[in-house]
Amino acid sequence: MEKIGILIVAYGAREAAIADAFLKSEKYLAELYIVDKQKNPFNAKIAKKHLVIPDLNIKEICKFAKENKAEIDFGIVGPENPIIDGVRDLIEKETGIPMICPTRKYAIEKSKVEQRILLKKVFPEVNPEFKIFNPKDYPENKSRVIEDVKKWINELGGVEKIVIKPDKPGFGKGVGVGGEHFFTINQALEHFLSIYDKETQVIIEEKLDGEESSFQAWCDGKTLTPLPETRDYKRAFDGDTGVNTGGMGSYKSEENWLPFMTENDWTREIEIVKTIFKKLKNAENNPELRGIPFYVAFIHTKYGPKILEINSRPGDPEIINIMPLIKDDFIDVCFKMIDGKLNSLNFERKASVVTYAVPLTYGSYRVKFSGENLVDLNEVYKLSEKYEGKLKVYPASMELKNEKTYALKSRSVAIVGIGETIKEARELSLEGIKNIDGPLWNRWDIASEKHIANSIAHMKRLREL
Repeated sequence: MEKIGILIVAYGAREAAIADAFLKSEKYLAELYIVDKQKNPFNAKIAKKHLVIPDLNIKEICKFAKENKAEIDFGIVGPENPIIDGVRDLIEKETGIPMICPTRKYAIEKSKVEQRILLKKVFPEVNPEFKIFNPKDYPENKSRVIEDVKKWINELGGVEKIVIKPDKPGFGKGVGVGGEHFFTINQALEHFLSIYDKETQVIIEEKLDGEESSFQAWCDGKTLTPLPETRDYKRAFDGDTGVNTGGMGSYKSEENWLPFMTENDWTREIEIVKTIFKKLKNAENNPELRGIPFYVAFIHTKYGPKILEINSRPGDPEIINIMPLIKDDFIDVCFKMIDGKLNSLNFERKASVVTYAVPLTYGSYRVKFSGENLVDLNEVYKLSEKYEGKLKVYPASMELKNEKTYALKSRSVAIVGIGETIKEARELSLEGIKNIDGPLWNRWDIASEKHIANSIAHMKRLREL
């Protein structure tokens, strides 16, 4: 077998799933050079070389790539901050190693304002009503911006009809939703002022009623190759309550679209994203868009699909649903992306459910936990072997110390169930969750029949309006 060296810039379970896809290759022997935010137990075990860079500083990542340049054929990046900082630009310039992620110029998630302006030019009907509040327009005049904010909130129909977002990326943090995070005009203004400063523009946009889905596509610079649709669960607690998180879990149907969607909904999403792609590509080929330039949060409304935001990276957890189901050799897929020849992808016609187990203080589940964060995954790994590819275990914010695994502050481990139906996949995911030994908690309603039925009923009501 031909040895292929792959640089992986990693943050958590998302990159563990990507690494696992490389290891499945029957054609190549993958040798993984992994730069990690922490000593992830999965990555540390499988990597030929593993380096921890806690802040994922791109200069340090590039130094590691240089040191191993002779052995590395290409690299791939999962987390957003290195992409926004220009990790691809730097590594390709300094080493010549081709990288799979957009360049800094096309790290579209660095600015929510730029996204709204782009969509206004390219596909205005997918934008909600919005207004940008730029500190430069209000020099030393806080009272005027407050008056303009009040006026715009009233135009949108009041506090419960709005969403307030900071321009810069923040893993969902800083986003305030009327009727959930604030209930009065004074509370809305307080939230606005907490994120509005000399450096940060703020968007206030209409709150949309609908059901959310996540669209992703791999891209070779010439062609977008859409992936099956997934549904993410952002809120901390069952019933979609609690604070926004990085994502407590997600599901994929056996179809390419979700149960509350129609095939036409999915086709419409592809049309929208390809139109954006055509605008940014601006030529026959733009290799700077290589990777996943469009991980789009759609919301399906009575007016059709609208865009909540666009990211320029694989989704976490959404890509974790999809990587185990790619039938093609993923190393070949990456070479095709680099060569501008990725025209299609084949997937197993199966459902998958990701459930995250997280630390006790995550999502404000507990105010404080003073005990030891030791976690034992041995039993769930045994289950994974028993189910032969139907149950995947991907550690995330976990650290290997003295041969023991400890949960850190963020999401700890993703348990993936794969089945013929969503119900079967969910049961496998939860069986895995129940076999984790340690001070972690999780949502129990990810992909539940009740949650999906409510989404279907909600969309039916909206379509009848």
